[in-house]
Amino acid sequence: MPIVVDIDVMLAKRKMSVGELADRVGITPANLAVLKNGRAKAVRFTTLAALCEVLDCQPGDLLRWEPDASGDGDRSAHESGTSVPAGSSPR
Repeated sequence: MPIVVDIDVMLAKRKMSVGELADRVGITPANLAVLKNGRAKAVRFTTLAALCEVLDCQPGDLLRWEPDASGDGDRSAHESGTSVPAGSSPR
């Protein structure tokens, strides 16, 4: 997935454990681990806001986009319901 979650980086910077963060955010350590390890399909804005509040950071400190190594970026954009640039053909 081209969205990378960098919660572990912020945890290290804040010298905080996963358990402490989960407790302060109000989610289970298991759900935080799913998010932290990049296995989550989605994150609620309320959860993202709580993470930012507890870690004293911006959403961009926790999430970043990396191009998909398979090169099917246009297909992913099309499947997600976003528009395909003019001159491009959906796959």
